[in-house]
Amino acid sequence: MDLGLQGKSVIVTAASKGLGKAIATEFAREGAHVLLSSRTIESLEETAEELKKETGNANIDWAVCDMKNADDITNLVEKAVEWNGTVDILINNTGGPPAGRFLDMTDKDWYHAFELNLLSFVRTIRAVVPHMRKQNRGAIVNIASSSIKQSLDNLVLSNTMRPGIVGLSKSLAQELSEYNILVNTVGPGTIKTDRIIQLNQLNADKAGISAEELMEESELSIPMGRFGQPEEFAKPVVFLASAANTYITGQTLVVDGGLVKAL
Repeated sequence: MDLGLQGKSVIVTAASKGLGKAIATEFAREGAHVLLSSRTIESLEETAEELKKETGNANIDWAVCDMKNADDITNLVEKAVEWNGTVDILINNTGGPPAGRFLDMTDKDWYHAFELNLLSFVRTIRAVVPHMRKQNRGAIVNIASSSIKQSLDNLVLSNTMRPGIVGLSKSLAQELSEYNILVNTVGPGTIKTDRIIQLNQLNADKAGISAEELMEESELSIPMGRFGQPEEFAKPVVFLASAANTYITGQTLVVDGGLVKAL
């Protein structure tokens, strides 16, 4: 299947590691011009060079961007436009908010989660949509969490903010369809990233068992019997943003090996 991504202008945020890096890698394999963003120059430089060597695609660039900083987001989009003349595809991705229960969280924690995990998506989309409207096409994929379908223990901030992304995506799919801009949400289940390893360690410490024991227990709860790999999550994201997708918009997909039981 030809995904039609050769030479397309793609922004992937929080792309120096984890799911963002895996998504950026798949776009690079397809010949897209991929602009990576993250908060640190060192990690971006390292990731960009790694992707160039791994994929043979020299059209990888980067921009430092703190997703809580409105000016950084504006500069990120401006760099993509200066580089490629437009933005064809936006992959909105951020790190997850801190773990914890409701009474553990202060106002500062709530504001942080709002700015990082919801308002940042609003800002990036607002910056790219004029360019997509001008060319009468575009794709936006918002990366959330499996908490968009089923709440997760000890993650009250994620359980609150991530569903807001779904509401945003649904509204935008309605508003932007006349410009052939597709907007979808994809939530990872238990994908083996640094974030999952960190949460696994926190939960293991609370349970008084080793992280390895908890991982084995967790895998038993997944119908496919294992954690997912980042590239397994990245591939459907890239499909939704590609020319192969012409009619899927406003939808919510969870990539979780069958873990979530909610309809």
